[in-house]
Amino acid sequence: MNKLLKKSKSYLTYCLYKNVGKGLKKAFILVLAINSFSCNIKESVPQLGENSIKEVIDALTLKEKAKMVASNAISEPDYQGLPLALGHYMFGIPKLGIPNVALNDGPAGLHIDSIRPDEPNKKYFATAWPASRLIASSWDMELAEKVAAAYGHELKEYGIGIVLGPGLNIHRNPLCGRNFEYYSEDPLVSGLIASAMVDGVQSNGVGTCLKHFVANNQETQRNVLETYISERALREIYLRTFEIPVRKSQPWTIMTALNYLNGPYVSENPELLTTILRDEWGFKGFVMTDWFGGIDPIKQLKAGNDLLTPGIPTQVEAIIKAVENKELPVEVLDKNIERILSVIEKTAIFKGYQFSDDPDLKANAQFCRTAATEGMILLKNNQVLPFNKDIKKIALFGNEGYRQFAGGLGSGQVNRAYENPISQGLENAGYTLDANLKDAYLSYIANYDKANPKGNHIKELFEPTPPAPIMQVKASQIEKMSSEYDIAVLVLGRISGENLDRAQQNFEITGAEKQIIKDVSKAFHSKGKKVVVVLNIAGVIETASWRDDVDAIFLAWMPGQEGGNAIADVLTGKVNPSGKLTTTFPMKYSDVPSAKNFPGNFYPEKSTRDFMGYKYIPGDVTYEEGIYVGYRYYNSFNVKPAYEFGYGLSYTDFKYSNLELSAKQFTDEMTVKVTITNTGKTAGKEAVQIYLSAPTKSMDKPTEELKAFAKTGLLEPGASQTLTFKLNARDLSSFSTEQSAWFAEAGKYTVKAGASSRDFRLIKSFELANDMVVEKVHKALVPTKDINDLKSRR
Repeated sequence: MNKLLKKSKSYLTYCLYKNVGKGLKKAFILVLAINSFSCNIKESVPQLGENSIKEVIDALTLKEKAKMVASNAISEPDYQGLPLALGHYMFGIPKLGIPNVALNDGPAGLHIDSIRPDEPNKKYFATAWPASRLIASSWDMELAEKVAAAYGHELKEYGIGIVLGPGLNIHRNPLCGRNFEYYSEDPLVSGLIASAMVDGVQSNGVGTCLKHFVANNQETQRNVLETYISERALREIYLRTFEIPVRKSQPWTIMTALNYLNGPYVSENPELLTTILRDEWGFKGFVMTDWFGGIDPIKQLKAGNDLLTPGIPTQVEAIIKAVENKELPVEVLDKNIERILSVIEKTAIFKGYQFSDDPDLKANAQFCRTAATEGMILLKNNQVLPFNKDIKKIALFGNEGYRQFAGGLGSGQVNRAYENPISQGLENAGYTLDANLKDAYLSYIANYDKANPKGNHIKELFEPTPPAPIMQVKASQIEKMSSEYDIAVLVLGRISGENLDRAQQNFEITGAEKQIIKDVSKAFHSKGKKVVVVLNIAGVIETASWRDDVDAIFLAWMPGQEGGNAIADVLTGKVNPSGKLTTTFPMKYSDVPSAKNFPGNFYPEKSTRDFMGYKYIPGDVTYEEGIYVGYRYYNSFNVKPAYEFGYGLSYTDFKYSNLELSAKQFTDEMTVKVTITNTGKTAGKEAVQIYLSAPTKSMDKPTEELKAFAKTGLLEPGASQTLTFKLNARDLSSFSTEQSAWFAEAGKYTVKAGASSRDFRLIKSFELANDMVVEKVHKALVPTKDINDLKSRR
């Protein structure tokens, strides 16, 4: 009896027992026994992490199951008080030990509210890291992993379970609005840098989410865009960029793109999400939609898209109804949830980590500065950089010299604690700037902003307010400054973001920009002084028409919150530039292989859907260039770029020597070695690229393709380092549509070690004796229309 009383955990029950008559005691004991039994049942409810995932799933009601895959927990009153992430909260069930996991943008830094309702007098900030394309421009996987580890720790300290990144769609066209948060036109660079980022973030017990899977290479009408790509181009370019990090680093989650692909919506395509992603690549995590992606939640779940974000009540109702009507087997729904729970179990939040809400933002800012210098690129240098000791006073022109674009719009935005424009960086480095010119720029920008106020969040997401056009400075004022100042630095800026691609005019240099370049160059050159242009840009721009007018061009991309200091570090020679292009700069836009079909054809008369007042206009785009994306096209078709893929200058020189191949005949693997020697007078780093030319007897192929890369350590003058690379059978192969296989032709293969895709320093060859089927795959994602891919002229 005492045990029953103890288990009842009720003093009131005990008092009642002591005061009832003897005849009622037996009945009361029975009540206590029932009470005890019910308590035991409650205590035995399975708990995630203690019981098997199957047991936890079996304890869920159908409504709870539906909510787990299609409900945003932030709308549930029970879950207030969580970290204010600008993203999505996965639906949790506390009684089963399932927490609400916060998902958060974005690729360049944590996207959180600065002010919290319960703490109106305190502000929370996050580090604005250099944009993804700048990190990739370092060609340094070790650096990328370190940046990601620091970022991951910040996510962890703010209580975030999964970050919605990295983004790794291909730079198919320079006008894509989100190229700043993607890595490259090449799938190897993109895939390996993404893999390093995954490893770094996930080392903190915070998950990553590769996005947008797959072929979200433009923003224009992406929700209703029918995309058509050949099987070969998909396998070699667009799928390959995701395949590398999935196989190498196992990201915890993947986000499906919003577009259709060769027929169905990406998020409703089992061939993509199950056959390729899981069966062929071995992906173990869960798949989520981009926000409001797809149409049919039942098709999505069946296809292997496990989580619908942000989750809406109609989806929950549809899922419940589909299970009850036998349209959705409950076993399928259980599998979706199983994959979700297996990831939740890995998170630091699930494991009880007590996040501080107080990451070391000061230390991260300093590392942000260091990281930014590693990916900045010197495009031109006519004996002007680094600044010599005689330069004391700098004439700084251009809006973005005084208000920097640290990162892009949309998911690339970060609430950072401060801004560090180039003007501040140069002043911190000890240089004198013209105070009147600075005041004029700041006043001009402030007046423009006042006359062009930003709209609400949704308006800015779909129709961002354009930044002020470059302020004109009178030629007479420039002429006067050329006498008073030692050098001119002119900053050109471009910004872009989510939901909107750049117009071609945004790629071109405006008339006002051309005029100030002309006026500054004429005035300063007449005094025997130099002109440096700094590019603070989100995407590739035209340079060929004006580059001969200036002495140096320095590409800073979007360098994060310490951008001004980082730029000054390189301009002054404190850091030797070692970044190289991961995207080609064409001479003109019409040279871009996708220019004729980007962003595609659109049909306003077919518009039937809208989102928050913005119309979805159906369209279609066919990737007619096939595998000839970026340098693959420029090299194979002998189209001269302004600056080629892999290009970047240094303040020192490097010699390539001793190219060695481990064998003359390929069997299973080939080792490639090359020695790099600093032959200049300044310590520096070199990004070394290994390209391969393959036989073309039965298949059309690019003249060369990047197969490996690495960056040296900091080499002092006269120092050398030998780098070692591995080539495997997959590196030799191309995708054969006829065989549904990766296929390597017998014949001569040429290894080219170079400083860029057009600067090959050493060349050697080896032989493959026989044709080789390297990997057989499923016939999948066959286009529903004929595609005549571009063929090489060789």
